[in-house]
Amino acid sequence: MWKRKKGQLIPLEKSKKVIYLESRGRRRQKKSIGSICFAALGAVCLLYCLSIALFMGYGTSFFAVWGVLAAACGLVSFILSRRRLVQRLPGALKVFIVMIFTAGLLCFGIVEGLICSRFQAKAQPGADYVIVLGAQWKMNGPSYVLKKRLDKSLEYLRENPDTSVIVSGGQGSDEPVSEAQGMFEYLVAAGIEQERILLEDRSTSTYENLYYSAALLDKEKDRVVLVTNNFHVFRGEKIAEKMGYAHVEGLAAASYPAMLPNNMLREFLGVIKDFWIGKL
Repeated sequence: MWKRKKGQLIPLEKSKKVIYLESRGRRRQKKSIGSICFAALGAVCLLYCLSIALFMGYGTSFFAVWGVLAAACGLVSFILSRRRLVQRLPGALKVFIVMIFTAGLLCFGIVEGLICSRFQAKAQPGADYVIVLGAQWKMNGPSYVLKKRLDKSLEYLRENPDTSVIVSGGQGSDEPVSEAQGMFEYLVAAGIEQERILLEDRSTSTYENLYYSAALLDKEKDRVVLVTNNFHVFRGEKIAEKMGYAHVEGLAAASYPAMLPNNMLREFLGVIKDFWIGKL
């Protein structure tokens, strides 16, 4: 038996204080994995945010979301690294946090899977109309994503000379002309007859692209091809179907690979938002 002498440890059941001993071996490694993973993820998010801001160029300020994610990951990493803090959390709260996190990951995976399912979308020939969904028009011409949409629509229009095209997009505060006007001039310069091109220059979103374009065709009878970038096809098709386009299909244009994570995250949030407000 242990003798109770000054300076010696006493049995736990007789102690009035709880002594936390540092975990060792395998258990310690398991507890540190979460903190390390979130710290690494935060660093990646921060580097990506800075890369977009400094090197890639951007049309909106959405890229700042990656900075917010980096801060959030850093906070989670800090919390997970404080063992006592984690142990003091009520068990029910821990279970709730894990359930919410798991549900969020599951939702993210499902939506991103649906988005990816339309990455290679192809359209059947002979459509009545092509609708080119708008994107930023810069001082020196179309943005990268819009140029890809226009070039993909040119391929279809050249192969289907009886198909008309609706160029859809208004003028933003940082755009020299409306997106529709810029697209019109681009297509004419590429050899498309002016009489085949209809302009819709009021829209400021995907929903408005399709809403205002519907006034230029018969959405219940006409066959319509939506031309947009691969990450955007799924949402465009679903909004059109919800709006009453009876015969609509997407045609996927390429996108800038380095910006794809940013576009995919933005598209995920767009799908959730449009579903929540009943547009999808």
